[in-house]
Amino acid sequence: MKITDNKRLKEASVKEAKRHLMNAKTMLSEKAGKKDKFYTDAKYVKTACGIAYIGVLIIIDAYIKIKGEKLSLKNTKRKSIDYYRQNLINRDKILLNLLNNAYNVLHLNGYYEGELKVSTINDGLRTLQEIITHFNKRC
Repeated sequence: MKITDNKRLKEASVKEAKRHLMNAKTMLSEKAGKKDKFYTDAKYVKTACGIAYIGVLIIIDAYIKIKGEKLSLKNTKRKSIDYYRQNLINRDKILLNLLNNAYNVLHLNGYYEGELKVSTINDGLRTLQEIITHFNKRC
């Protein structure tokens, strides 16, 4: 990949990930409702977490494309968390740790399990922001 292509990919990926982050925050503030330390509508929390997690994958996909794929997809085109982990494990431990946190908080707890605690969901959104910041510094 050429340097100019990398720069365009980086800029586009960051812009798109930030858009996903803002959409998730907007959904939580406008539709999820809050009572005390918990959101009140799991449907919107799950949706917001899914949107934010897609933002995470946008950045990780761009990182792998810019740095070069170490582990390629075998017989499937669907990427798993193991695919992402294997492509980060010997390259960037910080990004790997951030991915693992986002996967656990946003994807598993928020999207699948329906976690409603505001501080937990906010931690997942902060992790996406950290991923964006880290990607900007490394690529």
